[in-house]
Amino acid sequence: MEEKLKSIEPVSIDAGTFKYILVKVYDPDNEETIGKFIVRGLASAEYHGDIYEVTTPDIEKLGFECECVGGGRIKHDPDAKTIHVYGYSQGYGRADHFVTCRLLKEKYPDYVKIDFSNDGY
Repeated sequence: MEEKLKSIEPVSIDAGTFKYILVKVYDPDNEETIGKFIVRGLASAEYHGDIYEVTTPDIEKLGFECECVGGGRIKHDPDAKTIHVYGYSQGYGRADHFVTCRLLKEKYPDYVKIDFSNDGY
């Protein structure tokens, strides 16, 4: 299961300003030891739930469970190499933006600024 878990990309986001979700992925038979957080953001998503609906099927096919632990918004400017995380999801609550930014910094180590604010919707 650990190899399958490693195969799940930790971050998948678009460019622009869009909604995102933070998802806990775990082995339902071994929740204590095998799991990780992933970030998903889609510019085309009208609602946070839309992102969750397209994210979970492929992960669940691998035998994992998914739990959305919150959401927010991301402003991603690849040309300026900046990402700003903010806001919350009305349906899922506010994601832990600190965790989100940690994952983003691992994915984009050459970016000049990746930060967050709990302000805004």
